[in-house]
Amino acid sequence: MTEPLDHVARIQAEWARERPDLDVSPQGVIGRLHRVAALLTDRLCVVYHRHGLSEGEFDVLAALRRAGDPFERAPGELASFTMVTTGAMTKRLDRLERAGLLARRPSASDGRGRVVALTPAGRDLIDEAFADHMRNERRLLNDLAAAEADRLQDLLTAWLARLEPPRAPRGSAAPQDFS
Repeated sequence: MTEPLDHVARIQAEWARERPDLDVSPQGVIGRLHRVAALLTDRLCVVYHRHGLSEGEFDVLAALRRAGDPFERAPGELASFTMVTTGAMTKRLDRLERAGLLARRPSASDGRGRVVALTPAGRDLIDEAFADHMRNERRLLNDLAAAEADRLQDLLTAWLARLEPPRAPRGSAAPQDFS
């Protein structure tokens, strides 16, 4: 007995029928990666929401926490870490500041610049949310055998290295961080 076709295999079969002149095999990888990413995002956002955060707000707090003591970064640096426009970053920062999770102040090293810093409440929240996030990611990976997860990591690391531009020097634009 054969297993039923998954969503991507059904699409591939339809295209193969309608356009037999085209090789639709790339859909097998790209389509499944796209579906896995969407499903994972849904499951990751459950944890963020449990802590009263959106995915973007979680990313901002995580980027500040990873900066180390005194847990601050310039707004432009935060925007580059999360790959959002400065306008979108301002909205996130406004909400997080209203919630008492971060504070904005003039930069000590650049009188014209500003910095964004975690408040003690923000640090407590991101520490708790990140621990919950890591438990959730572990739970999601438990669907794979350890060797499968290792192999998948190796494959994705190699592919990402070929697709992603070389890493910029520290302090310049950074790729999406995925916390």
